[in-house]
Amino acid sequence: MSGYGALCLCLSPLLQPKLINSTANFRTHRPSLPFRSHRLSPVSRSQPLLPQATSITSSASDFPGEHVAGDAERKPTARRPKRRSVAGVDQEELVEPRELADADSFFCEFNGVEIHYKICHHAEIAEEEEVREKDRRVSPKVTITFPIILLHGFGASAFSWDRVMKPLSRLVGSKVLAFDRPAFGLTARRTVRSGNDDDDSLARPLNPYSMTFSVLATLFFIDLVAAARKKKEEEKAILIGSICLHSAGCLVAVETYFEAPDRVAALILVAPAIVAPLTLRRIDKEKEMRKGNLKEDGDSNLLIASLNPFMRIWKALKNLYMHLLEGVLSILKGMRDMICSFYTKALSALLRSAFASMLVRMIIDKFGILAIRYSWFDPSQVTDHVLQGYTKPLKTKGWEMALLEYTSALLTDSSSKPPLSGRLAQISCPVLIITGDSDRVVPSWNAEHLSRVIPGSSFEVIKNCGHLPHEERVEEFLFVVESFLRRVFGFLDEQLIPAAA
Repeated sequence: MSGYGALCLCLSPLLQPKLINSTANFRTHRPSLPFRSHRLSPVSRSQPLLPQATSITSSASDFPGEHVAGDAERKPTARRPKRRSVAGVDQEELVEPRELADADSFFCEFNGVEIHYKICHHAEIAEEEEVREKDRRVSPKVTITFPIILLHGFGASAFSWDRVMKPLSRLVGSKVLAFDRPAFGLTARRTVRSGNDDDDSLARPLNPYSMTFSVLATLFFIDLVAAARKKKEEEKAILIGSICLHSAGCLVAVETYFEAPDRVAALILVAPAIVAPLTLRRIDKEKEMRKGNLKEDGDSNLLIASLNPFMRIWKALKNLYMHLLEGVLSILKGMRDMICSFYTKALSALLRSAFASMLVRMIIDKFGILAIRYSWFDPSQVTDHVLQGYTKPLKTKGWEMALLEYTSALLTDSSSKPPLSGRLAQISCPVLIITGDSDRVVPSWNAEHLSRVIPGSSFEVIKNCGHLPHEERVEEFLFVVESFLRRVFGFLDEQLIPAAA
């Protein structure tokens, strides 16, 4: 049979108008793989090869009661990313710190870092606002010529001193300045360049998040407010430090005193988180007793050694043992330095990772507002204005990076200075320590122990007050500060406390 006859035979079922039983087709039709042979089965001869195809682009009339979207309606809409927020602050559009400045904000550059600060002067305040009759005070005949530098605590900024800056300026008749330390407030965030080269480390600038930088910045602002002083002995300042959570304002104030004691007229420590040595006096007594016992033992040993030859051999072995022990200790010291170096590098790498940045965002988001309320004796007094003031720095670019750099500098500080707890007894300037009786962040008993360690210091407790006396109990705070300054610098009794602005 010719090829044309075979083709006609295959197509003959399609050309015949035969009615096909649908039930039989349903039972006999099986889907199969693509054809491997041109031979047709008996079943395939009795039914069409291809079923009737349905048009993909069917019209709406083919589906009554169902709306089919057109091409214009089928265009996918761009999905907007979810807006992230930390402690209620949107993180999608962060700005430079200078763009968030207040009307009374100032900026200056110190060691390559733009620092934000605020300053009040008694003369300027008197010109700008009228003093109400109930706030009018008798001007003191003896005024303090020293300005006041305010140091904020961890997580705070110059905003925390807003309620007391003007009253303090009226009180002392001089300038009062508060500045934001790096990593906080509106001070610029700067990336710390990490390097392993010793040659590079010599040219590397000072870490702006270190304690040394904060101390030098404090001395810089003392020079700034004391620039107009005529006498050299007046180029001092009263440092008031507030501490929140870990070492911050009070530590900076005390370290500034040890760096330049002739530049600090007095220290006022508010809720200090400086750990006071509880066994200082006991240790001193034990040292004195040991010295006396050693003298007595030394005299008796010399007498015995001169009489007994075995004691001479024992003494020689003891000296040999001490030399070996010194060698072992030197090796252990080298191993300790190596481990500390490895720990510092590993911790710095961890804190600079993306995981640490994500973790700090989660912590601030979950516990940031809670920590602010926890610092107050009465959390109901924490207004929206207070919350906005504390969360405002979260709008700046790189805030989480700066916070991690500050933490890294705090944990990996390799200062050669002796521990601060052993130097507190060397403070000789007037010191006032203020704490709240209900401070849940830094217990008041720690401040009491600290006042016993610092010679001649004054200790005051404000009742029904939490961790922030200068915000929660403004009038009581000013009364305590004025009483201290009157006693130290010779205020007259006619002076009264200026009310909080």
